[in-house]
Amino acid sequence: MEVGLRSPEKGDVALMWPCGLIVPLQDATPFSPFPPERWREGLWEVANAGFTAVELAITDPTRVNRDEVAEALEGAGLRLVSVTTGQAAGIEGLSLSSPNEPVRERAIARIKAHMEFAAPLGAVVIVGSLRGADGDRRLLVESLRECASHDPGVRLAFEPLNRYETRLVNTVAEALDVVEKVGARNLGILFDTFHANIEEPVFAESIRAAGEKLFHVHLADSNRWVPGAGHLPFGEVFRTLKEIGYRGSLILECLPRPSPERLLALARRFAGC
Repeated sequence: MEVGLRSPEKGDVALMWPCGLIVPLQDATPFSPFPPERWREGLWEVANAGFTAVELAITDPTRVNRDEVAEALEGAGLRLVSVTTGQAAGIEGLSLSSPNEPVRERAIARIKAHMEFAAPLGAVVIVGSLRGADGDRRLLVESLRECASHDPGVRLAFEPLNRYETRLVNTVAEALDVVEKVGARNLGILFDTFHANIEEPVFAESIRAAGEKLFHVHLADSNRWVPGAGHLPFGEVFRTLKEIGYRGSLILECLPRPSPERLLALARRFAGC
């Protein structure tokens, strides 16, 4: 039932960027209506809905046949814009900020493997939960520096997460401080509207602060449902992205609620993105 849902503010600016959904390849994620065993069908459903881009959720890219994935993406007519890495934190306990050196080294190796997977496909690699829920910021900076230097041609998007998911870097300002300390041109910011609703006083100011370091954007409403099901100012988000000359993509990282159909229908609601 869609009673009470409002249309997300869009305007013409929503037409400026590739827009898409998340499809998991190995392990299920609550932010996708597609099970990993049906990832190929998921790609086709995303494309048939009218989206042009996709973000792949990959736990361990060394166990994925990249050529097979590239062929499936081409067949569906989708562009891989981003690879999300956080499942390795929840499933394997990996952390870039862990004081446990073997754990930290495995996390670094995993991000490097994601970068190698993403490189020929031109995708951004996301660093979100894999930074650790409660670690050492100095170690995080060192780990990110090592990851970024692995391939300066692959961009890493570091995501501020809300205080209920991590005590390590919650705001855009804190993330920018980490980016500055790392000092790598290929390390930037992911702006997620759900996390920002908890941590950022004014969306537009935070987006402007990120500026050219804004590499990627996740969209979800205030309740983490599809845009239009809560109260977030998406018009403000889109207008500010246009203002700063954002050239990345928009990925719907939201729960498929009130229904998967509503999520897929956003391709039309955003006028094809």
